Amino acid sequence: MSPPNLDASGASTCCHVVAMPYPGRGHINPMMALCRPLAARGVAVTFVVTEEWLGLLQSSPAPPPGVRLRTIPNVIPSEKGRAADFNGFLEAVYTKMEDPVEQLLDRLEPPVTAIVADTYLPWAVALGNRRNIPVISLFTMSASFFSVLYHFDRLPVAGDRPLLVDESDADEPLEQFFPCLASVRLADFRTVRSVLTLRQALEAFSWVRKAQCVLFTSFYEIEACVIDALRAELSCPVYPVGPSIPYMTLEEKPKERILLNGSGKDYFDWLDSQPKSSVLYVSLGSFLSVSSSQMDEIAMGLRSSETRFLWVARGDSSQVQEMSGVMGLVVPWCDQLKVLCHPSVGGFLTHCGWNSTLEGMFTGVPMLTFPISWDQPPNSRLIVDEWKVGLSLKEMVRKDEVVGREEIAKTIKRFMEDTVENREMRRRAAELREASHRAIQDGGSSWTNFNSFVRDLLDASITCSLSYQKEK
Repeated sequence: MSPPNLDASGASTCCHVVAMPYPGRGHINPMMALCRPLAARGVAVTFVVTEEWLGLLQSSPAPPPGVRLRTIPNVIPSEKGRAADFNGFLEAVYTKMEDPVEQLLDRLEPPVTAIVADTYLPWAVALGNRRNIPVISLFTMSASFFSVLYHFDRLPVAGDRPLLVDESDADEPLEQFFPCLASVRLADFRTVRSVLTLRQALEAFSWVRKAQCVLFTSFYEIEACVIDALRAELSCPVYPVGPSIPYMTLEEKPKERILLNGSGKDYFDWLDSQPKSSVLYVSLGSFLSVSSSQMDEIAMGLRSSETRFLWVARGDSSQVQEMSGVMGLVVPWCDQLKVLCHPSVGGFLTHCGWNSTLEGMFTGVPMLTFPISWDQPPNSRLIVDEWKVGLSLKEMVRKDEVVGREEIAKTIKRFMEDTVENREMRRRAAELREASHRAIQDGGSSWTNFNSFVRDLLDASITCSLSYQKEK
């Protein structure tokens, strides 16, 4: 995005934003993607993470100019084990982070004039309100999922069960409760991890009403109906400013070199040697994972499909490589957005995390969906049924909740071959790619929304700064 016509000196002298992401990769990355253009407009940004996350971020490219990293102690369980006790992790996020963050605010200079906090950190809104600091709520998932949680009282519930999704009503569309969500089903919420998790999420959404603004990492064109409805319902401004992915660093960041078996070559060299649109890129996320039995079925399904693939497997990648065969490559990490941009990549087997969904859309790559939990099943429904840029593997799940290798192989072949159906799917994916690119260009929907947000932010910061000076 190009900078708006704003007084850069005014921004830098009076606007100091503290960015407070939820401590998870899928939340930290889009928050940093938002802070980059903020800093480019002269806004001073302090990005707050735990000491552990500072170490993880220091292994990544340095933060952009104008963004400084500051830490709070490791008052939450380690990132390495949070999936094993997610409820314990979430409880610590909700109860142990506020105090050290408030102590940090007292030490920061210049005085903090606004807080951009992840929606799943409700205490940040309370903290800002208590200190008379404007709080902007950033939601790093789809606006559609936000709408469902924000209006959760519209859905049928039964006692302590998160949702009433018996076989008789599992296929009920949400359209009767949410006119904008015709493709999403009640069954898509079956994987809400626990009653405790849901209660804490709903607590966070009760605090959204006390924020001064809501930002979405989505963009208007893909969720126009939902965003229009939220703008009519919420008392504060709503700005979709995405896709909030690291597209701004595509040209400036060098390719990461991960050498393969001492060969002197890396995965980009391997991609360069593959035919156009022939490779299936496989990534099932950085947090939750499938069961070991399901992992085996995916590996054997890939082998049977005889499809070229690049698979990011964050475990024993050598074992996964052995199971999945010689047609592809298994690596422990890769630069996902650059990979999806590569001309040899023709499909994306994804867990449907929102960041991955946006990256698949931005690059125009059709998606083969394998959602695991939380917002991922509704995202899959949008990809397959709403936007029609993918196929779902979860439709073939067995009674043991595992999708078998035969069905996986058959669907991968169907997904990757050159058919009339797939050419139409690729055409729609190309249209979404163009829409996402237009949104962030000068005059696009996200460009306009971001500029409006910055003007609101500067106005609020000036008011906050004047208030601070009076108090002194």
